[in-house]
Amino acid sequence: MNDRKENKAKSRRDFLQSTARYTLAISIGGIGGLVASKSKTGDYLWQIDPFVCTQCGRCADECVLTPSAVKCFHAFDLCGYCDLCGGYFKPGVMDLNTGGENQLCPTAAIKRNFVEDPFFEYTIDEDLCIGCGKCVKGCSSFGNGSLHLQINQDLCVNCNQCAIARMCPSDAITRVPASNPYKVKGDFIKSNT
Repeated sequence: MNDRKENKAKSRRDFLQSTARYTLAISIGGIGGLVASKSKTGDYLWQIDPFVCTQCGRCADECVLTPSAVKCFHAFDLCGYCDLCGGYFKPGVMDLNTGGENQLCPTAAIKRNFVEDPFFEYTIDEDLCIGCGKCVKGCSSFGNGSLHLQINQDLCVNCNQCAIARMCPSDAITRVPASNPYKVKGDFIKSNT
């Protein structure tokens, strides 16, 4: 009788394990198929060239999505982790505290975290970022340009004619191969040095 119960428990355990394996395999296959379908040869996506972008602010207003699919990206390998970050603080601020009156970002999407004296790490809360480019302009003007705008491909609906691209005064938004959807400054600079 005990052997029968053990065999029944073992077959139930085997069934559950094999079902879990098949479910996982189907899920991974589905995700792989979704990624593959988005990056088929010949597919193109809209993206911002950070070396051409003038941070005009139109990305926040002209996108068909609210908030915009354009988000601030941070190339950490370029960042100086400055105490006085030009992308975080308003120009001419005297007191380096994190009060809203001192922050350049209108939505407080940039988070400042102490690393060690005198270094701070700046991260972007993507849910709060509206793609206005104020931080990017500040970082480029008073820093090393580690902040830049990119179209988040997980959010973008890939319009036939990007509404932002039509309004971009510098023609910084173009179609790029889906196999290489981001133009991140740090990666570009490293690969060309």
